[in-house]
Amino acid sequence: MKLRPFHVDDAMDCWRLFRDTVHRVNCRDYSLEQLIAWAPDTVNLERWAQRFQGRVAMVVESDARLVGFADMSHDGHLDRLFVSADHQRRGVAKLMWQELLRQVERLGIRTVSTEASITAKPFFESVGFRVIKCQQVECRGVSLTNYRMEWQRDGTMNAE
Repeated sequence: MKLRPFHVDDAMDCWRLFRDTVHRVNCRDYSLEQLIAWAPDTVNLERWAQRFQGRVAMVVESDARLVGFADMSHDGHLDRLFVSADHQRRGVAKLMWQELLRQVERLGIRTVSTEASITAKPFFESVGFRVIKCQQVECRGVSLTNYRMEWQRDGTMNAE
């Protein structure tokens, strides 16, 4: 596996991975209506690509194929961390988290926050995030459950 910075040319592959992962993995925890609202068939690619700009953004490739991506703001908000349905539980998310931790240290960030799906919550808990609250969020008029979670830097940077 190769981790590298996100390039604007990766935007469509990231979108495809996002949509496919939501529909194939998150379907364990969300209804079809929720999946369609969260990851519809179409995307404004320019707007999607812009969401990566000015952020810590990375992709993971395996055999020259994109298998994961993540992005975090410079104040520690982890917006997206997605791994392809075919590469779940193979260390891709952990690899990205370890790189994010290096960036957290470099940027002097004390707290990383995210809104984790029901499906992703166990991964985030496994790397030290704690649930702040369970919340209902609206996405394209449909209510979805997610978890506001935080990771606190304790001075010893261990990338569990």
